[in-house]
Amino acid sequence: MKEEEKIINRMGTTIKLKVQAENAHHILQVAENMLIDFEQRFNANDENSQLMKLAKNAGEKVTVLDQDLYELIKIGKRHSDDPDSFLNITLGPLIKAWNIGFLDAQMPKQEIITEKLQLSNPKKILLDDAKQSVLLKEKGMSIDLGALAKGYFADKIIHFFKQEGAVSGFIDLGGNVLTFGEASHTGDDFWKVGIQNPFLPRGNQAMILKIKNQSVVTSGIYERVLVDNDQKYHHIFDRKTGYPVATDLVSLTIVSKLSLDGEIWTTRLFGHNISKILETVSQDDSLEAILMTKNGELAYTKGIKNRLV
Repeated sequence: MKEEEKIINRMGTTIKLKVQAENAHHILQVAENMLIDFEQRFNANDENSQLMKLAKNAGEKVTVLDQDLYELIKIGKRHSDDPDSFLNITLGPLIKAWNIGFLDAQMPKQEIITEKLQLSNPKKILLDDAKQSVLLKEKGMSIDLGALAKGYFADKIIHFFKQEGAVSGFIDLGGNVLTFGEASHTGDDFWKVGIQNPFLPRGNQAMILKIKNQSVVTSGIYERVLVDNDQKYHHIFDRKTGYPVATDLVSLTIVSKLSLDGEIWTTRLFGHNISKILETVSQDDSLEAILMTKNGELAYTKGIKNRLV
């Protein structure tokens, strides 16, 4: 078996792919092409993407979508419909009004925030499973899958690795890691995943987590920020206020079997208090969590303890 690694720059981050297989080189090349295709079709800012077409048709007519894009919107809507969830895939207009993380980021006027919030109701997404079509009921609505897409892509890539007969694989989409099989280079077969120290520059780890056949997804408020009148605003928004969520957290890491689940729960839970997050995660045997606060405090679910290095 041959092990190969590939590093590519896509989706605004550095992506690392590793696979152990007889046809490792071919698998990695196809995987890169898959990521390029995903990025183009799932991009809410690309004029030629299906998501942009969906936004242009909002309030007027249905849009027929590719099966995988329809599937992810359906999943996103289900988790956005819960009023207790901080995930809301219809926050696209609000996210673009702030545009945090881009050069033209700005704090919108209150009337703009109010206007965009009125367009951010996931119950106004109408799905037709038979036709795989979507209608956004109000003109001006749009869908942003940024909180879900990388996890979905990672799951699809690892599934492809397995289909091609690979014995192990690893994908890092920048804050989103998914593994399967045994790591050949670590000595104990576990993959070692570093958790970023949110108080130091990227590359400085607060801890290392041992995993196998699992995903590690981290969301944080320490990198993409807007500074306005000495006030810092991060990029994770409160669906009720239209402003970044008020939280004591600086980062939340979810360990799960599927990377998409990690994406979903880091976003769903980020605005809740620490005890609520730990309670929710502890009720699901398929999830574990690591939380870091602005005061430098660390909390984690009990299943994590023996896997921290």
